[in-house]
Amino acid sequence: MANSRTVLILCGDYMEDYEVMVPFQALQAFGVSVHTVCPGKKAGDSCPTAVHDFCGHQTYSESRGHNFTLNANFDEVDLSKYDGLVIPGGRAPEYLALTPSVVELVKEFSKSGKPVASICHGQLILAAADTVNGRKCTAYATVGPALIAAGAKWVEPGTPDVCVVDGSLITAATYEGHPEFIQLFVKALGGQITGANKRILFLCGDYMEDYEVKVPFQSLQALGCQVDAVCPEKKAGDRCPTAIHDFEGDQTYSEKPGHTFALTTNFDGLVSSSYDALVIPGGRAPEYLALNEHVLNIVKEFMNSEKPVASICHGQQILAAAGVLKGRKCTAYPAVKLNVVLGGGTWLEPDPIHRCFTDGNLVTGAAWPGHPEFVSQLMALLGIQVSF
Repeated sequence: MANSRTVLILCGDYMEDYEVMVPFQALQAFGVSVHTVCPGKKAGDSCPTAVHDFCGHQTYSESRGHNFTLNANFDEVDLSKYDGLVIPGGRAPEYLALTPSVVELVKEFSKSGKPVASICHGQLILAAADTVNGRKCTAYATVGPALIAAGAKWVEPGTPDVCVVDGSLITAATYEGHPEFIQLFVKALGGQITGANKRILFLCGDYMEDYEVKVPFQSLQALGCQVDAVCPEKKAGDRCPTAIHDFEGDQTYSEKPGHTFALTTNFDGLVSSSYDALVIPGGRAPEYLALNEHVLNIVKEFMNSEKPVASICHGQQILAAAGVLKGRKCTAYPAVKLNVVLGGGTWLEPDPIHRCFTDGNLVTGAAWPGHPEFVSQLMALLGIQVSF
């Protein structure tokens, strides 16, 4: 995958957690260089994010998300160096739409004809920049009146995963539309995806890490894979609560409530042999999933058949319990080293923390900052390629 495209993501405080991290890490996994900027901040600074979820109330709920670290300086942005622009939603667009430097940047980018992909409330910035007049677009439903007033040809989001394309402009209603949203953006950048006719299974559980399920899940969907998620004692349509594990200056990670994650398939009656690869997210779920014999048998089946298995962070607790690490090299979150060593694995130090490793059919990572390598290495085992 040649790193032949460079993309800019326009960030702000309390942007939606998924709506920045999923495209950020998915695009990197596909070989795209991604720069993230926020007005008034510089590379190394962080933006707090917001978790927006639908919990049965008349509107979405909000809680504190991960801290997102910027990697470029807003004041040094040279638009000529970028091939595309991504605008996450959340609450950040409300104030970014009032920031003249942001509005001017979006205007100039739109005039260039390069792809602009905006999601959820991000379209408030498009309206402020006068870039939607006469163009079809969608957004989170409450943004509709502003877009109509700005002259847009409004497309009602009948479902949360709606995406709309009008020339170089790609818009989506919510993060549930990420798979199509990201795929459309990759194609607009000139990308071609091959080898993605694969079926992937995710082993989920309550309080798995929020990013560690959603980022690889939607990244693989964006490639065109069929991706299913199961959890013991749950069925399709049930949801798993997730945990946000972050690094905030303490001696170990902090935990906050994350999004709820919808399962796609029943655990009972699962035919695991029909899948081409297995993914095991981390978080706290692996502690109890490692005690479930059915879960362990699924892992053994994949490993014995030499199908790709990708496990991250605390997910390796399940691998150790299944007895499949003997003679294998792997990494994990550092606190899981004991499980790996006692399970007969050869420990690989995750230095830096985003380091991932492949040993035969096994891909392991230490934590969610490693998702670009994690997804990319799984793609390599599956024969999936993105070329520009």
